[in-house]
Amino acid sequence: MTENEAVVKPPPSDIGILGWLRKNLFNTWYNSLLTIVTIFFLWKSIPPFIKWAFFDAAWFSPPKVCRQIDGACWSVITKNIRFILFGFYPYEQQWRPLIAMLILFALLYYSKERSHWNKRLFYYWLVGLAVMGILMKGGIFGLPSVESTKWGGLPLTLLLSVFGLTAAYPLGVILALGRRSKMPAIKTLCVLYIELIRGVPLISLLFMGSIIFPLFLPEGITISKILRAQVAIILFTAAYIAEVVRGGLQAIPKGQYEAAASLGLNYYLTMRLIILPQALRIVIPPTVSVLISAFKDTSLVVIIALYDVLKTTQTVLSDPQWMGFSREAYIFLAILYFLGCFSMSQFSRKLEKELDTGR
Repeated sequence: MTENEAVVKPPPSDIGILGWLRKNLFNTWYNSLLTIVTIFFLWKSIPPFIKWAFFDAAWFSPPKVCRQIDGACWSVITKNIRFILFGFYPYEQQWRPLIAMLILFALLYYSKERSHWNKRLFYYWLVGLAVMGILMKGGIFGLPSVESTKWGGLPLTLLLSVFGLTAAYPLGVILALGRRSKMPAIKTLCVLYIELIRGVPLISLLFMGSIIFPLFLPEGITISKILRAQVAIILFTAAYIAEVVRGGLQAIPKGQYEAAASLGLNYYLTMRLIILPQALRIVIPPTVSVLISAFKDTSLVVIIALYDVLKTTQTVLSDPQWMGFSREAYIFLAILYFLGCFSMSQFSRKLEKELDTGR
């Protein structure tokens, strides 16, 4: 730079916060109009909602007090939180499902790191599942036995979703491989299964598992309704995962198969070491979308009278003294489901970034 040349700085409107606003929110006349309309809508909706939800709200008041205020009645949650979370599980034993949920959350949190995916993690899950089963069922170590018909609330929702999705994923992968098999019998069976399951709604499978399936059992043999609902969710979700995984398998270039054959790898090693790792990485986003939908669909078990967290909340709202406070109850439920779905989405983004070896 010569002495006669002056340093030219960008105008203040092009840098900093003003520059960002001008570039992203006010770069054209219609974007400016949309920004102004959005700000006006937020100004009219958010402050009244905050006033209703926090400043004018009742948190631990009886129902009579709630009917005399203009704010939210969160007492419908705080006064019934134990029934919403644990359903008809014996009141004095509700510490058991609480500890079982904490163990499950701890295992899920520990499992989110890929560096922990080893044999030790398998044994942790094995011991954790055994402890959770003992806590929920009881009957040993001095714990009173609790029938599965009394299980409900959040533990039931987590049971159906976590273990349902865990079992459905490998089954879906197997079905996807079977549909692309060169053996006609296996391919036909997989195609029939996938198309049949995807052609009916989940509610029909739940009804079949709850009402029709017991009619075919020998006299004196019964299977828990929870287990039947769990199997229906697994079979339904696996069919959708199979189609997603099949799309990933079709996206793998033919050269990958030829390279594996040139190395002398058999079908099992080719799939395990070369094809499936690439295919499953490609389909992480659509797979997570299927799993999130399945997680939300577990609420459909209310149709067959299983008291998951949605059913227990509806039971509270059917009490005459708490009628009329459904907004607060369903907002609470929405937060619970959002936390579950958002956690799955964040984990998938983290996993996709870690597996993106091209970066």
